[in-house]
Amino acid sequence: MTKRPLLLSLGGLLAMAAGVGIGRFVYTPILPPMVEALHLTKSQAGLIASANFIGYLAGALLAAVRLPGSRRSWLLSSLAITAICLAAMGLTFSLPLFLLLRLVAGMASAFALIFSSALVLDRLASAGRGSLSAVHFAGVGSGIAVSAALVAILVSNGAAWSSLWFASAALAIVASLAVAWMVPPDTVVTGIASPVAKAPVSAAFVALIAAYGLFGFGYVITATFIVDMVRGAAGIAHLEPYIWVLFGLSAAPSVALWTWIGRSWGVLRTFAVASLVEAAGVAASALWLHTTGVIVAAVFVGGTFMGLTALGLIAARETSPNGTGGDPRSRIALMTASFSAGQILGPVFAGYVYDATGSLATPSLVAVAALVLAALLSVIADAQRRGAARAANASLAARKPEA
Repeated sequence: MTKRPLLLSLGGLLAMAAGVGIGRFVYTPILPPMVEALHLTKSQAGLIASANFIGYLAGALLAAVRLPGSRRSWLLSSLAITAICLAAMGLTFSLPLFLLLRLVAGMASAFALIFSSALVLDRLASAGRGSLSAVHFAGVGSGIAVSAALVAILVSNGAAWSSLWFASAALAIVASLAVAWMVPPDTVVTGIASPVAKAPVSAAFVALIAAYGLFGFGYVITATFIVDMVRGAAGIAHLEPYIWVLFGLSAAPSVALWTWIGRSWGVLRTFAVASLVEAAGVAASALWLHTTGVIVAAVFVGGTFMGLTALGLIAARETSPNGTGGDPRSRIALMTASFSAGQILGPVFAGYVYDATGSLATPSLVAVAALVLAALLSVIADAQRRGAARAANASLAARKPEA
């Protein structure tokens, strides 16, 4: 019995790896050979990336309500759709079809993340092994690293861009079959669709929502185009096979690291620090396009984006007006909407600016400013939350009868 929670957490890791690490992020290492072979512009590449983020937003909002069937059936269905979309990307040359496939894949990624997390984390908590949640969340970085290594090996052997999609689909299928074995049938049925009760909104939460959207914009330009940046710089082009692997390896332990720091420093303060670390990484990609600079960019951005994602959702509970959280789904939906808006805007903005100027430096520096502002807003949110807590405690003390 003691091995079962570990096996379950590894199933969660593989679900996150297939649905998000591969399904959502393998586009980045495949993008350079795909752009070269199909003569795509940067704006077209950005549109394809943004279509995936639009799908992610739609999927996250849909998954926030109750859907008929078990959580496991939705998880396995989303992983199957992810693999189908990955394979189909290698069968077409049409921009509209690329957009449609990445849109659907984005929805599937959101379902994979939400249903795997709900299913695996609930069971780990029931088994008293909540600490294994770090294994589950390491799946995104692990999927990025393994798929990047696979793409790098195939590219070095002269594989066509379409073969990269087929191989990624095969990798996702293998991981999904393992998930089906490791994650047992779910006895919980999600029920019929129903509205989520609206949660009160505090001033601190408004600041957090804005910070989360700026974070979405701030990380996504580098996360989408870093491999393409490396390929386009003659002095560091040899790093192309390795840079996205490093990005994924940096992401794998990041949730455990940043949430551990958050327990000591406070979640919102840690969010601010992580935003500044990420800003430094994005700045390195814009101003220091040399070996050390792109390594710093990969480690700093890769090592913060999943941690910031988790910290933001934890903070959404802490910034509720009464501090107890209640049903978090409406706040998660608002946070997801803000984050996704930033993600959607980032690649499109960067692509069009590149087509106009021939450089990604300007949009990257705009992303740096967004991340610095996100850090400032999270500090403001922390101050507002602490002030509201002090006021509530003072009000409670005033209502207590004198001894």
